[in-house]
Amino acid sequence: MELRHLRYFVAVAEEGHVTRAAERLGIQQPPLSQQIRAMEDELDVQLFRRKPRGVELTDAGRALLADARRILGDVDQALSRTRRTGRGEEGRIAVGFTSSAPFHPFVPRVLRNFREDFPQVAMTLDEGGTADLVAAIRSEQIDAAFIRSPVPEGENIATYDILEEPMCVALPKSHRLARGAKTKPVALGDLAGDSFILYRRASGPGLYDGIVGACHDSGFNPRIEQEAPRIVATLNLVASGLGVTLVPESLQAMRLEGIRYLPLATRRKLVAPLRLACRSVDHSAAARRFVAAARKAARTGG
Repeated sequence: MELRHLRYFVAVAEEGHVTRAAERLGIQQPPLSQQIRAMEDELDVQLFRRKPRGVELTDAGRALLADARRILGDVDQALSRTRRTGRGEEGRIAVGFTSSAPFHPFVPRVLRNFREDFPQVAMTLDEGGTADLVAAIRSEQIDAAFIRSPVPEGENIATYDILEEPMCVALPKSHRLARGAKTKPVALGDLAGDSFILYRRASGPGLYDGIVGACHDSGFNPRIEQEAPRIVATLNLVASGLGVTLVPESLQAMRLEGIRYLPLATRRKLVAPLRLACRSVDHSAAARRFVAAARKAARTGG
C-alpha cells in the first residue's frame, strides 16, 4: 500500500461518491474503483458499502479514516517542514559575537529582525573572542559571528565588512582630562604618560594593533599596564582608576560609575570595524538567510 492509496481512500470517504472523488483527484472513475477494491483485498476487509447513489464507510473504514487522515497530515507537515528548512525559513542557527559587538545598535537590530521575520528558525547566541569564534565557525559549532578583528583569508572562512565606528577615550573620572565640564576631544599625545589598559591582543589583534599604531603615529609608545580578556573588562579596570583605554563609541552605553568617555582627536583615522564571519561553504539554508539579511541591512543602513 502506498500513500496515494490512502489519499484515494480519504477522498472517496469524504465525498461519499466514487465519481466525485475521481473528479477531485483528477483521475478516472474506473481506476479509482479498482484501487479501492485492491485496498480492500489487501486488508481483507470491506471499507465501503456500495449504495445506489454513492458509498458509505463500514466500521473498518471509519477506523481507517481517522488513521489515514493523521498519516497524511503528518506526511504533509513533514514535507512542508522540509521545504521551509530548505528555504531557510525553519531550522536552527547559532550566532556568535565579541563582547563589544552587541553594544552597537546594528547587532541587536539584525538579530531581532531576523527572529521576527523567521520565527521558526531557532537561534542560539554565544559570546567569545575573535579567535575562539572563528574556530567555532570552522568546527561548525556556530554558523556566523560578529567580530572586530580581521581573519586570515582561506580556511573556509568568509568575512564581510558591516560598518566602522569611531573610537573614544575612556578615562577614570579622577583623570586630569576628565575633570572639566565640557566635552573636549582628547589628543592621543595627551595620554603619552598614562597607563593603558587594552583588550588582549590574542583575543582582538585588530583593535589592539590599531590603538598601538595610532599611539606611534602620535609620537609615543603606549605604556600597557594591563591586558583584559574581554574589551568590556577593560572598562571595569578603568573605573578602578588603573589606567585609560580606547573603545568603540557604542560602548559609551556602559554607564559605569567612575568612568568618563571623551571623543578622540587623532591625525590617523582610528575606527573599530564590525565584520560578519561565516563559513564560505557548507552553510545551512538558515545561515545563508541570516548572512544575507545582515549584509542587506548593512547596505541599507541597518
